[in-house]
Amino acid sequence: MLHRSVIVRYLCAILFVVAPRITIAQNGAAPNPNCTLIVPANPLSAEGLATPYQLVATDPTGGDCHETDKAQAAFVQAGVFDAASGEIAIYNPLVVDQGATPAMPPVVPTLPANAIVALWFGYNGDTLTLQGADGVLAGAGCVNGIDGANFGQFAYCNAPAFFRAAHRAIREGKLTIPPLGVAADGRPCPTVRSFFVVDQDQSDNLPTTYLVTSNGLAQRTQANLVLFPTAATLGNPSDNRLVDVALDGALGCTPWRAPDLADPGQMIQALPLNELQARALQSSPVALVPAGDPMSQTKGRSDLVKVSAYRRGVDQPPAHYPFQADTARYCRHMLRIAPARMLQDQSLLMPDATHPTRGLSPDTTVANSLFTFMAQRFVASYNILGCANRVHIPDPISLTVDAQGVTTAATIDLSVVRRWRQSSASSEQQDNDADDARGAAAATE
Repeated sequence: MLHRSVIVRYLCAILFVVAPRITIAQNGAAPNPNCTLIVPANPLSAEGLATPYQLVATDPTGGDCHETDKAQAAFVQAGVFDAASGEIAIYNPLVVDQGATPAMPPVVPTLPANAIVALWFGYNGDTLTLQGADGVLAGAGCVNGIDGANFGQFAYCNAPAFFRAAHRAIREGKLTIPPLGVAADGRPCPTVRSFFVVDQDQSDNLPTTYLVTSNGLAQRTQANLVLFPTAATLGNPSDNRLVDVALDGALGCTPWRAPDLADPGQMIQALPLNELQARALQSSPVALVPAGDPMSQTKGRSDLVKVSAYRRGVDQPPAHYPFQADTARYCRHMLRIAPARMLQDQSLLMPDATHPTRGLSPDTTVANSLFTFMAQRFVASYNILGCANRVHIPDPISLTVDAQGVTTAATIDLSVVRRWRQSSASSEQQDNDADDARGAAAATE
């Protein structure tokens, strides 16, 4: 099992950071990978949302934690559901270093009466710990993991209540999920539960971004962009950002957006929107957090209680039995779906003379195009999940990596996959039935 910091650097550093580069020197030592986020009082209220979260080292002997160090940055996103209208809005609370002052005070949002508010957290390091005054975390329904075993980069507060309310509104016709649309390759646009998209720890992290200015951090709003035109944008590596920005842009798709309560008139992407849309519209097989996901394991061992706790935060059905979170089946679905679509879409996932900005790499320190980024991401996931041993077939994707560790080319051998699919044809329908999209959606009601 690769260490989480290695996974982050190698697998999904989708930061979209613009100049100036954000780094914090720590006497030559590697940044402390384990930080704590201090949750403000009443975090689900308008005042709580507008109170900056504070980042501090979980263990100070491991070094400081700084929000402007992209290896330690933490992110927060709120979904706000109006039960009367069935509408969803989004708000991105700000994170600063402990004791720091924001460059601009966060906008205090106007919440609808009886709003149902939920929070999701993302992190660029290894393990993020939520901390609050007495009763704050429990009162907000915050889940950081189970029995002291944190998920790692992910946490949430009040998410199950938010999703239940959204499901009710969908049934009542108050909330309409927008269609996925058709991608440039003629297939449905991808979702965060597509086996074309997912990696070994799907549904973690956020599409939230912040501004880093010479005066401190600020919410990324149109007003602050005018005030700080040279500010850098700090983002969170995530499947959500990969879908909403990189893949949707390359494939001609449009992500679901909702009003930004911090930036009136603007619409933004969000984890809860992605999960609701994927729950409603992803066709079978649907990707659900597997037992082999490092964030859903306890001390490197499968833990269905933790799998279910994680899934509840992202609107997925709990796993009561091992077969409901079978990692081998997850590997088989990846193998059947991802390499073939990557190869089909290769020209769309790479820039060319006609489309010089399409298919750009989300991180040029990892790969030189979106195609090679997706390929190296698949290779890393296949390795981390131990897929070769689980399905008894070698990885069909081989990479070319330069001296700086950047993936510059990828070769996909579909003949290996075809031969394997022929020999395992009898199990394919069983696998699809086990990950039936309608059944998974119904199980979250």
